[in-house]
Amino acid sequence: MAVRTIWEKSLATAAAALAMAFAGAASGEGIGAPDAETRAAQWQTYLGDVPSVIEFSPMRAMQEVPFGEGETLRLTALHPGVNRWYLLERIPAKGQGRVQSWHFENADPKAWTFSLAGGNDPALVIAGAREADNCRPWAGEVPELATAAQTGLPYAPVCAGKAYLRNRVSGSRTNREAVSDFLRKNVVFGDKLVNLIKGTFFEDAFLETAAFGAEADDTGAVVAALGQAHLARRPVMRTAMDLPVEGAPSGMEAGSWYEVAGQRGVFASVMQPGLIAEEILAARNGANWLDGVESNADVYLVAFDLARFEIGYELGTDHPGLGWSSRPQRSGGEWNMPGPDGFNRADPLVRNGMLSPSLMPRVVASFAGGFKRDHGAFRFGDYAGFNRGHHYGFISNGVTFSRLIENLATLYITTDGDVGMKTWEKADDAMIPALAYARQNGVAVVTRDSETGASVPGGRVASWGGGNWSGSADAQLRTLRAGTCLRQSAGRKFLIYAYFSSVTPSAMARVFQAYDCDYGMLLDMNSPELTYLAVYRQNAAGDGLAADHLSRYMEESDPWLDGGRVPRFVTFSDNRDFIYLVRKE
Repeated sequence: MAVRTIWEKSLATAAAALAMAFAGAASGEGIGAPDAETRAAQWQTYLGDVPSVIEFSPMRAMQEVPFGEGETLRLTALHPGVNRWYLLERIPAKGQGRVQSWHFENADPKAWTFSLAGGNDPALVIAGAREADNCRPWAGEVPELATAAQTGLPYAPVCAGKAYLRNRVSGSRTNREAVSDFLRKNVVFGDKLVNLIKGTFFEDAFLETAAFGAEADDTGAVVAALGQAHLARRPVMRTAMDLPVEGAPSGMEAGSWYEVAGQRGVFASVMQPGLIAEEILAARNGANWLDGVESNADVYLVAFDLARFEIGYELGTDHPGLGWSSRPQRSGGEWNMPGPDGFNRADPLVRNGMLSPSLMPRVVASFAGGFKRDHGAFRFGDYAGFNRGHHYGFISNGVTFSRLIENLATLYITTDGDVGMKTWEKADDAMIPALAYARQNGVAVVTRDSETGASVPGGRVASWGGGNWSGSADAQLRTLRAGTCLRQSAGRKFLIYAYFSSVTPSAMARVFQAYDCDYGMLLDMNSPELTYLAVYRQNAAGDGLAADHLSRYMEESDPWLDGGRVPRFVTFSDNRDFIYLVRKE
């Protein structure tokens, strides 16, 4: 299929998502989807080097209304198909000052849309299925926006809690007490996973009643779909893995899957690479032999049944950065560019490194996203010599913060929730309008052989420079690493996270082969803090989250508060990016 044809098809899909995003508003016109000519122009801009991250939102839709003496209010839906991020700008009359901007997050993208109402008293219109409210957070002697900006909260509620103002904070150094107090007072936790905003502010507007029956227990079917890893031996292992599991009081059988206690749809497994079946280890298909250390190093895996979960991706306050990595060489006009895409700052958008409070009642797990920008590009090998060194790309809430680059391993989530993982190709750029999230990290660890159907090592697994595998601080290729893979089996799709206590990329590939992964990729490495994974449950007080960590060493990166540790990413801002999973509504 020609690239243009793929692009047109994806654009039509995204346009349909746009129309759906604005359907259902009983009042308020909503921001109309941009016409075909505007979308085409925005796409052409997207393909080049751009001056700011706003131009990296090719599906954005904009609305302007007159305001005051020669001023203008502009509201931009950064990706209406995602319907989560909006930018409000107050533009002064020409020559009369600077533009003021506020980055809003929709507290319930499935329920509400935002638009502007003009006239003598302009308003932000927040429309739901049965009503529309007018909000003027810029008005009054002490404007609500000013108050929200001064709270120091990463997410400050405005417009009766229907929106959050995203504030700039310092990752891991925020006012933790203030954040904790806000969450305890404003987020409803509990077994029913109540949607706070709907229940509090619209009361019965979304009421639906159905007869209750016992929840179907499909644990056995899911475990059967996961199967067992292809191992030569299956000893019972008594590991230091900290996740509580069902049915393993005396240890976990290597390569088998066990449900994580209290977490329907989440499963854990343990193994060592030396236990893998000889037919996998002995194959001369691009991976190196395992050494004695990594053969006996524990590997912990966590599988998520994607029939139950939605996946999202949030940038840290600082990492990954948007400027140049120091690794690849630059030439010519590139020295005058602040970053490989034309910019090095997210302004006017705000990165605050924390999960939205509206998602907290449904959050199940999170894990660290990937390499910092300085390490996320190639220093050696052929990939260092073109595509500006192959800086790893990433997309959050439909906004491209760094361009997705061909040849790189890519985890992506579409606007309709489909989860994929692949080596990015140039033709895949046509998917951009339909993407909500994406994260690139290096090259493939394993892929599915198109002829044999077997899971096989990626083509650069054994190439240190060619795969940009890096290593430990003392330049050893074998080190602590984390990775993720996708697997489809028996009509189910699983996202599998793996924590390798000491491995080379070849050992990672052999493990993913043993678990029959369709596609696998690296995340981050070298320390438990950088390979962090936690699964969440309601705390003992019933007013917040407690974390079960994959490894006790990961808990040490959680900050202290009130005499105990609180989980990073979900209770305070972090400087690193993360991937999160929430239960489907």
